[in-house]
Amino acid sequence: MLGISADSVKSHAGFAQKYELPFHLLSDLDKSVIKAYGAWGEKKMAGKTYEGILRSTFVIDEQGTIRKVFEKVKTAEHGTELLEVM
Repeated sequence: MLGISADSVKSHAGFAQKYELPFHLLSDLDKSVIKAYGAWGEKKMAGKTYEGILRSTFVIDEQGTIRKVFEKVKTAEHGTELLEVM
């Protein structure tokens, strides 16, 4: 299992340690992978529109085939959703 965001490696190290994550976090500073997966786009908050990470999860098998996509992930329920497909 991997996580990816546009945050720095240094930022990821602190986040992973703080939350005791059982997986690696990858840094995509130029957002090339994030954009390739369609996980970057328009967001709205407090009446303002901006571009940012679209929180998503892709379940990819050993052959590299995408088996399931979760869009608009809500962190509180997402662990249970993932366990159901793994």
